[in-house]
Amino acid sequence: MKSNTFKLATLCLLTMGINQTVTAETTKRQTLPTFQAQDIAVMCDTKINEVKKQLKSVEMRPLKLNAPAAPVLAEWDRIFAEFEDFYGPIGLYGNVYPDEAVRNAAEDCEVKITQFQTDIFQNPKLYQQFKKLKPSDAIDSKFQQDILNNFEEKGILLTTNKQKRLKEILDELATIEQVYARNVRENPQKIEFSPAELKGLPQSYIDALNKNDKGNYLLGFEYPEYRPFMQLAESDEARKRYQIAFSRRGGEKNLALLKQAIDLRYELAQLFGKSSYAEWVLQNRMAKTPEAVNKFLAEVHTTVAPLERKEVQTLREFKAKTLNIPLQQASIERWSDEYWSEKLRQAKYQIDQEKLREYFPTQATQDWLFAISSDLYGIEFKQVNIVAWQDEVEYYDVVDAKTKQLIGGLYMDKFPREGKYGHAAVWSVFGRSRLTERKPISALVTNFNRKGLNSDELETFVHEFGHALHGILSNTRYASQSGTSVERDFVEAPSQMYEEWARRKETLSKLADFCSPACPRVDDALIEKLNAVHGYGRGLHYARQTLYAQYDMALHGKDALKIQPLDVWKKMEAATALGYVPTTEFPGQFGHIMGGYQVGYYGYMWSEVMALDMLSAFGNNLNNAEVGQRYRETILAQGSQKPAQALVEEFLGRKPSNTAFFNEISGQRIK
Repeated sequence: MKSNTFKLATLCLLTMGINQTVTAETTKRQTLPTFQAQDIAVMCDTKINEVKKQLKSVEMRPLKLNAPAAPVLAEWDRIFAEFEDFYGPIGLYGNVYPDEAVRNAAEDCEVKITQFQTDIFQNPKLYQQFKKLKPSDAIDSKFQQDILNNFEEKGILLTTNKQKRLKEILDELATIEQVYARNVRENPQKIEFSPAELKGLPQSYIDALNKNDKGNYLLGFEYPEYRPFMQLAESDEARKRYQIAFSRRGGEKNLALLKQAIDLRYELAQLFGKSSYAEWVLQNRMAKTPEAVNKFLAEVHTTVAPLERKEVQTLREFKAKTLNIPLQQASIERWSDEYWSEKLRQAKYQIDQEKLREYFPTQATQDWLFAISSDLYGIEFKQVNIVAWQDEVEYYDVVDAKTKQLIGGLYMDKFPREGKYGHAAVWSVFGRSRLTERKPISALVTNFNRKGLNSDELETFVHEFGHALHGILSNTRYASQSGTSVERDFVEAPSQMYEEWARRKETLSKLADFCSPACPRVDDALIEKLNAVHGYGRGLHYARQTLYAQYDMALHGKDALKIQPLDVWKKMEAATALGYVPTTEFPGQFGHIMGGYQVGYYGYMWSEVMALDMLSAFGNNLNNAEVGQRYRETILAQGSQKPAQALVEEFLGRKPSNTAFFNEISGQRIK
């Protein structure tokens, strides 16, 4: 049962418009609120003031040196879990709510919350309270250290003047990063194409587009419109125009915001006596130092750069043969590599990504994903009709198959709409806490084709579902250590590992069982082709990932003040096999480095090292429920109660190895 304090906080929110769903089936289900824009500012101030009062009680506790840590840690976690009941949905709704006024109000509230969190962790009296505590076990010791790290990262050990400047920097960054994201997400621009320029695209795609009064088609920047166009439209000029516009969708203003951000981050690092923002960030990550990250990225680049050049040459040769032109005239550019790659896949492997949608209908794929996850982890998904932020959003109770106890909740917001976050992501809205019996909630947000998925989108679905399960299957003592609170350079590992379930026959062959009407069944021949397609283009893929990561590190290195983000990008991209396209402005829409992944993009590949190594535990049987249960208990359930390195070592029974990763990126993977 929830504490009385929690009930009072919930009642306060209910009177302001929150919808709490309770049925006879379970009295422990907690669902997300719906908001009115005009109420958010008042609610935001109210919740912050409530937390201030509660933290005052922590500050005033009469604690002696070596006081037992458990009661204080429990109270601290409860306060922030109740606060998360409000700010968790606020963070989600700023990205997905259909009402623009709600999105804007939520973003304004997020800025206030960020500023408030800085105030909390710059409070010396609170810091000293946690310094006095003596933990009784490893979990409490880790949680105490995590809290102390938060205080120290917010400058508690700095002078008063430096603390003040740090707070100003963090406040500025919170605003800058939000405006940057909004400029990309809510760009209303439409690109006009004639009917002739849509030649090569399927009729179903064309029929879903809007026309203007001239009979031309208007396309925006949502991925279900952009990606098929770049893969299938025959007009080279049309693809070029769309690719350039897509890269510029953040606008010149975002380039200026990015420069402001990297300068402020560098200044922040200087306040702590660090030589760079990268050095400051990495001290509490798996990688630990910029040197370790840059060494890793250099090794990856050395491995994949020759593959990238070879693949581009292969595309040139294929283009020359297809068009019957001299090789020297068969250039491959940024706007044409996806088109010719798709043509080559169809010719060499007889794989048509659009035809694959027949194999992977969106609803059937979801049902299949529920089923394989249920079998692997011993869970069940039960749809419940609740009020959500949009009519098509679905909600599911996640229940333990053996005990029939509610584990947590899953929201799914699958289809594109105006103003919605444009990629695929999961928000771990509520964290799990055994102490308070608090249930976790994850929200999976995608922008899928309603009829079906291609193989890339299938992997994306499974990947993001892995994030959702990481949050839901968490079983931590404290909500603050729940699920995806792990180190940023490990957080992608569980979801990357799960991608393999979208590639193997033992799992994919079951998908047709969930199709209604019937769909084609994945057989050995298709699996072989899908594996070939997955392997094809790895040089281009990993070279691009390395470029993104190296660019991220360059922006946040020792020379940050001397550089202009677009100039650095032009130079780095120009050195790749496909070169730089004049007038493109990729840095103005590189959301990762303005949305929490700054000095973190390398983490995708760092995590993949762990993911592919952990995958080895399943051997040739991805349906092994015994290994799945052990993985659930040793990795997913643990959250950040232990360092990521320790989690992986416990699951594997040895130290992690990068062998599988380098075999993967070099094409030497052992099947």
